[in-house]
Amino acid sequence: MRHKRGNKKLGKPTDQRMAMLKNIVVALFENNRIKTTDTRAKEAKKIAEKIITLGKNGDLSSIRKALKIIPNKSVIKEVFSSFGPKYKDRNGGYTRIIKLGFRKGDNAPVSLLELVE
Repeated sequence: MRHKRGNKKLGKPTDQRMAMLKNIVVALFENNRIKTTDTRAKEAKKIAEKIITLGKNGDLSSIRKALKIIPNKSVIKEVFSSFGPKYKDRNGGYTRIIKLGFRKGDNAPVSLLELVE
């Protein structure tokens, strides 16, 4: 059964939420780490892990599936050329979340989402 396997709403409509998560993932692949709130990091981690798993396959259908998730050709090209071969022997766990504390303005829990070396 798939009870309780949905995604977090993050207080945004679906289109805004997906755009925000895609931007977080693109920034993660460009900078190798990003600082964001805990719940956003956990949701972005799911997308990033799927993209890297597709990058390990490296075939044309995987590229097309990845472009459906993140329509940014330069980032997808980087994932398939560098991150795919880098994590070839790893069976998941390509990212890590490190809790940094709480944000000063609204006391939101902040985390560092980064790619594992």
